[in-house]
Amino acid sequence: MIIDHLGVSVSNYQKSKTFYCRCLAPLNIEEITEVQGWCGLGANGKPEFWFGEGDQPNAPMHIAFIAENRKAVDEFYSAALAAGGQDNGAPGIRELYHPNYYGAFVIDPDGHNIEAVCHKPE
Repeated sequence: MIIDHLGVSVSNYQKSKTFYCRCLAPLNIEEITEVQGWCGLGANGKPEFWFGEGDQPNAPMHIAFIAENRKAVDEFYSAALAAGGQDNGAPGIRELYHPNYYGAFVIDPDGHNIEAVCHKPE
């Protein structure tokens, strides 16, 4: 990942855990640890994305995860919708950013805009 780690407050820990574990699996991101009511997801043993249940979830955030290839973006999108996410932009090229920017966007259970993106050409 490009960032060291990111944490967000969620309204329902178990619902969010199910959502993130399912939709991030195609990106090879998995649960690494749980600490004091927070779940840490990542790759290669390093938790980089954290969430925990809070009294007042933060305002919606945009979180972009790196996908290895365009197929992983497509799989992320399908898995996210199947896990209860809402469409916020089907997989496709976003030339606005650059010619190879291939991304997909969903809204998670707490209204955060979640993206998977691949910057590589097909």
